[in-house]
Amino acid sequence: MRCSAKQQLQTETKGRPALNNAEIAALTGKYVMPTYGRLPLAFVRGEGCRLWDADGKMYLDFLAGISVVGTGHCHPRVVEAICRQAATLMHTSNLFHIEPQARLAELLCTHSCAEKVFFCNSGAEANEAAIKLARKWAGLHKGPQARGIVTALNSFHGRTLATVTATGQEKYNKPFAPLPPGFTHVPYDDIDALAAAMDETVCAVMLEPIIAEGGVIVPDEGYMGKVRELCDERHVLLILDEVQTGLGRTGKLFGYQHWGIEPDVFTLAKALGGGFPIGACLARGDAATALEPGNHASTFGGNHLACAAGEAAVRVILEDDLAHNAAVMGQRLRDGLLTMRKSVPLVAGVRGRGLLLGLELSAPKGTEVEAVCRERGLIVNKLGDDLLRLAPPLVMTAAEADEGLEILREALLAV
Repeated sequence: MRCSAKQQLQTETKGRPALNNAEIAALTGKYVMPTYGRLPLAFVRGEGCRLWDADGKMYLDFLAGISVVGTGHCHPRVVEAICRQAATLMHTSNLFHIEPQARLAELLCTHSCAEKVFFCNSGAEANEAAIKLARKWAGLHKGPQARGIVTALNSFHGRTLATVTATGQEKYNKPFAPLPPGFTHVPYDDIDALAAAMDETVCAVMLEPIIAEGGVIVPDEGYMGKVRELCDERHVLLILDEVQTGLGRTGKLFGYQHWGIEPDVFTLAKALGGGFPIGACLARGDAATALEPGNHASTFGGNHLACAAGEAAVRVILEDDLAHNAAVMGQRLRDGLLTMRKSVPLVAGVRGRGLLLGLELSAPKGTEVEAVCRERGLIVNKLGDDLLRLAPPLVMTAAEADEGLEILREALLAV
């Protein structure tokens, strides 16, 4: 007699040995769509700023899942909140009230300029919500002609069709033409170019406080203030994509706080869930009430489990003052790298804020440096041939910063 599907699954998984790096890579190659250029590692455990791969090797993590695990891998308070909520209730429809969602929304609004929050599952979805919100707002406050959104060259806003169009990099959006209309890209940190693009058809300007994926680019000190003034003059919304810069990464709780301004709309994801998928679109003023029932939704967005993880992660960031730690540790890394420049010819400079840093190389050796660091137990990220991104968990200690600097120095000299 044929066994049931359940019995078959039990037979297949019972006593199954743990796979090593090569075996996991082979299984991935056989069954997973090749949408990522994956490195030859499979991590199976994490704690704080440390990772272990399937072969048992330990690494110091200077990438944090691309700025995701701000609270460090498997922070005990985040793990406890997830386990407790998972054992209680994971999901109900947004047709009903959800207490963890309301609590997280209150926490975010209390500590930011926002008045209302929409929850989703990722940064791309948060930016998609911001785009829809801006166009709905324009229909209420500007007229049907104002549907355009101005973004920056070299920006990155997500992978959905709308957000990849908003992204100011052809390598991400060109393969998916025809793209949705209504987006204009201008040079970042160029207020004259922005002003020239803001005609009567524009309803919003959408920028990163610090361009992250596009090269860790910090604008001139007065730029964001001028953008805010320009948006006020032209009666358009200022949307800030804080998916990577938000929640302590740059040394302040939100990136916009560096410039002494408040956006009308801003988006969060990455560090918001401490590693659990969750995104948010936050707004103030009349932008906060533009969306009405039926305008936008997300089946999984803001469910019990995601918001329990989010509340725990945000409370850790606030209560442990991880933004301050990011500022202090970021300065320690910056000082170490600038000192290194005197004796390591490959180090050309450093840019960024807090624990979002770009290490400029004097030669196109990014791939090689990344690989040698990995061999020596340090995870960094090549953003370009001459640029490395350093974005460790916000819980990084001085000892871990110094350890990473030493490995990086050895790797740079070896290359």
